[in-house]
Amino acid sequence: MEIVIQPTPEAASLIAAHIIANLVRDKPDCVLGLATGSTPLPMYRELARMHREDGLDFSRVTTFNLDEYVGLPPEHPQSYHAFMHEHLFRHIDAAPERIHIPNGMAADVPAECARYEAAIRAAGGIDLQVLGIGTDGHIGFNERSSSLASRTRIKTLTEQTRRDNARFFGRPENVPLHVITMGVGSIMDTRQVLLLAFGENKARAVAEAVEGPITAMNPASILQMHAVAKALLDEPAASKLALGDYYRWVFANKPQWQRFVRGR
Repeated sequence: MEIVIQPTPEAASLIAAHIIANLVRDKPDCVLGLATGSTPLPMYRELARMHREDGLDFSRVTTFNLDEYVGLPPEHPQSYHAFMHEHLFRHIDAAPERIHIPNGMAADVPAECARYEAAIRAAGGIDLQVLGIGTDGHIGFNERSSSLASRTRIKTLTEQTRRDNARFFGRPENVPLHVITMGVGSIMDTRQVLLLAFGENKARAVAEAVEGPITAMNPASILQMHAVAKALLDEPAASKLALGDYYRWVFANKPQWQRFVRGR
């Protein structure tokens, strides 16, 4: 796993946006896996700016979101359908038929999960997956002890995750109990992963994921086995890394052709 430590979330998000923009320019019909929550918002704002000011073209890009709450219709303000349209899709030229988000209102949830997996395969797989990380190390909504080979399925949220997400719903008891989420195995099938983590409250989970043992008790730790995984961190999120100075040295001394931001 490549570790990139930046002073602020905005600086790390700028690098993430450039990595995605480079992929979109090199492969206009690429497939992106997208995440929700507050962590990717600066990255989405930069991608929207790139579209608006630099002409970055998303018209042939296909997207798959990691997850959706069970029981929330797309028009619900806290659904991930609404989130993605508010913070990204309405600001770029994404084709509606190329946008994929799990259907939280599906009458047959297992069938919806199988359909979602089939749609990813039919699209040729995901070229780049954006991830956040929970304070307990979960990725997507794959809570602690989730199978590291799991596929898209229904999951029951822990009390901690519901507390973490309560700021969007007013109080924890308003957060839905269940979600549809891409599995850890589904995430590991993607060709590249960008893990974004900001804030001191993520530091322990990040350190365990990056430098600890691979374990289902920190699902993000499986990313140590991914062929092309990058963790983009701000300084507080990196504060518990034993090898932080080494990661900073490596990034500062990358050869020019490995730079994420073209022209630098």
